[in-house]
Parts: sequence; structure tokens; C-alpha cells
Amino acid sequence: MDHKFTEQIRLWLETHEDERDYAVGALYLLKLSGNQILYKNIVAALDRRHDVIEYQLQKYYNFRVQALTHAQVEEMAAQVQTIADEHHLTDDASTVPEDERRLGKREDHDSLPDEIKAKYVENLSILQRMRELHLRLRSLSLDNATCPDSERYPFLKELITLDKKLHSNWEEYDHFVISSPQAKPSRSAKANRSAAGSKKKTSA
Repeated sequence: MDHKFTEQIRLWLETHEDERDYAVGALYLLKLSGNQILYKNIVAALDRRHDVIEYQLQKYYNFRVQALTHAQVEEMAAQVQTIADEHHLTDDASTVPEDERRLGKREDHDSLPDEIKAKYVENLSILQRMRELHLRLRSLSLDNATCPDSERYPFLKELITLDKKLHSNWEEYDHFVISSPQAKPSRSAKANRSAAGSKKKTSA
């Protein structure tokens, strides 16, 4: 599906009727329907066919947006599944405190500036929020096998947004360099997280 064309239709429909170019609308309808006879009839009496153009374009637009939205939600759901696997969002979600789950703290953590240490602390809260959202999302799907996209979308969107923030924080935390000649590079916190995650997954 041509998403740019869908956007052009939306902009046309949102334009006030006094400012719309109905000849362009008729061309859009021709592209959508492929009906040359309908197009010729509309153009022959364009001033009297405004309602027909608007009705038909709205119908096609609604269909295209519905299909587009469903495809987007399914794509987001697959992305969230990857995120859930990466962060083990389903592991002991209600029994282990987040600060006990967190692995990979830098050996020089206490020497870091407060704003960098804050990234670590913030990510504990982010992970906890992600687990809560994922649990609610799973419950929603189980309660209603035909769960509407509109109900899943907010949970999926927030999970993806939080994951981006989580990675951004880890990037700053893991790669911050203390400007001191005596400072020794700590063991990679990121590697610790990956190793611990694999170990946890293996032992599960």
C-alpha cells in the first residue's frame, strides 16, 4: 500500500470544502477505483459531483487507514516480543525486586557523576514499568482473544518508547569515561548484563 498516497487523501479530506481541488479529488478516485467511466461522468459534471467524490474518497481512506493501522500494530507487537525476550520481562515479574534483578553495575559506579548514576537508577524504574505494561498487555490478550488494535496500541507504543529510553541510558552509563589518569576501565557492564541474562535464561 502506498502510504504517501494515503496521506495525500487525508490532507485532501481535511481541506475545507471551499478550498478543495475537486479535479484532484476525482483523479485520486480514479487511481483508487480504476473506473474510467465513473471518472468521466464525474468530470463532466464536476460542480454537481462534489458529494460523490468526498463520499468515495472517505470510504477508500477509512479502509486504507484501518488496514495500515492493523499492519502497524502487528509490526509493533512483533517488536515488543523481541523487547520482552531481550529484557526477560516475563521472568519472575512479581516475585523479585527490580534492584535485585539488575546486573552489570559498573565496578566504578560510586565514582561516577550523579547524573550518570541517575541513569542506572532510572533504568530500574523503567524496567519495572515495562514489566507492568507487558503483564497488562498479556492479560488483555488472554481476556479477549480478538483484542482490538486500539486497545493494544497504547501498551505497545509505551513499551517501545521505554525501551528506546532504556537503551539510551545504558549507552551513556556503560560508555561514560571518568577523566582521571588513575581511573581504571571497569569490566564491561553491558557484557555482564548479557552474560547474566544468558545464564538466567539457561537456568530457567
